[in-house]
Amino acid sequence: MDSKQLALACRALADNKKAENLVVLDVRKLSTVTDFFVMATGTSEPHLRAIENEVLDGLRRDHDLKPVHTEGSAQSHWVVADFFDVIVHIMSADVRAHYDIEGLWADAPKVRPTAPRKKVAKAEEAVGAEPPVVAAKAGKAPKGSRNRKTVPTA
Repeated sequence: MDSKQLALACRALADNKKAENLVVLDVRKLSTVTDFFVMATGTSEPHLRAIENEVLDGLRRDHDLKPVHTEGSAQSHWVVADFFDVIVHIMSADVRAHYDIEGLWADAPKVRPTAPRKKVAKAEEAVGAEPPVVAAKAGKAPKGSRNRKTVPTA
């Protein structure tokens, strides 16, 4: 797995736990320290912990990857997981706003995840196809109607 795939995998795992304001920055042309920053916001300590666990456990389970180093905790409202080529920052909104990593790395392009192609339902494929319309006889309600009284005609 290359560093971009790893960054997008981290983003997807954080998204599994409803992390907010997910951003992946490509810093390859700006830094020799790492290739990508992944940033995610959690709304509470339990939410930060859930995001952290999902990212770390998911990478270990699915790709046999462990961070080189982790720093911080949900209690401190900022967790950093260093995967060498990718550094994951999981922060509360106030800590993220205070340190403004995106502002510090404003020259770094954001990496957009590729959306999976949606399957088109067969009904949507039949563009212009309309359900058949049954014409009612003039002066009478359609068959099967509860009201079989005569319908006034124009």
